Amino acid sequence: MKKIVIGTAGHIDHGKTTLIKALTGIDCDRLKEEKERGITTELGFAHYRFGNDLLIGIVDVPGHEKFVRHMVAGAWGIDMVLLVVAADEGVMPQTREHIDICELLGLTKGIVAITKKDAVDDDMLELVKEDIKDFLKGKSLGDSPVIPVSSTTGENIDMLKKAIRQAAEESQERSKEGIFRLPVDRVFTLKGLGTVITGTCISGSIKVGDDIEIYPFSKLAKVRNIQAYHEDRIEAMAGERVALNIQGIEKQDIERGAIIGRPGTLV
Repeated sequence: MKKIVIGTAGHIDHGKTTLIKALTGIDCDRLKEEKERGITTELGFAHYRFGNDLLIGIVDVPGHEKFVRHMVAGAWGIDMVLLVVAADEGVMPQTREHIDICELLGLTKGIVAITKKDAVDDDMLELVKEDIKDFLKGKSLGDSPVIPVSSTTGENIDMLKKAIRQAAEESQERSKEGIFRLPVDRVFTLKGLGTVITGTCISGSIKVGDDIEIYPFSKLAKVRNIQAYHEDRIEAMAGERVALNIQGIEKQDIERGAIIGRPGTLV
């Protein structure tokens, strides 16, 4: 099964999380504060299976300018971008900032979803399409398909799924060869299990029982359990969203932005 990771990008309140729920049925806002305030403050994660041959992992990033560091942590390791622009606002400051970050990370494959199609008339929709076209001109995502959707009514959601599948099939899968690298985007503890880290495996593979090192802190630990897409695994590989339950280290000894690798490989 081919595995590709998509990351959202876009301004606050442009409907990224609502769109992911319409696509996958998964609500990426898991925190009480996010649900009460109606804005995403932390990274969220979802996935979608296209039959038995394609698995899409999705990283939902916050759109608020104060959480741009969180966005960068989530963008590490994604293969393609789902740029979300609201039909009632068009290109906004974090639309620009997020695309700048994607360009710096070398991301060249993407899709643009114009959300809230049901909230505007056809003339406004055409203006937003032109706004996006002008904004992306000369950028690496300049030739990306632009699809107006409504997460509320479901209009064109299937069309967007088809575009995602096509773009994923054209994307290069990450190599399972080479050294294991996993940038950390979350660290937490679970009662009875201990320290858990999550991230996107960007190269190589890792197995239960393997020794690991947390860079750049030079701390050693061991992989106790592995999960990928809510399934227990013996091994995790490049291109997958991964949760590692590790022993021999406390939560406070790891932070977002650290890299998990094998001992002595990332000096």
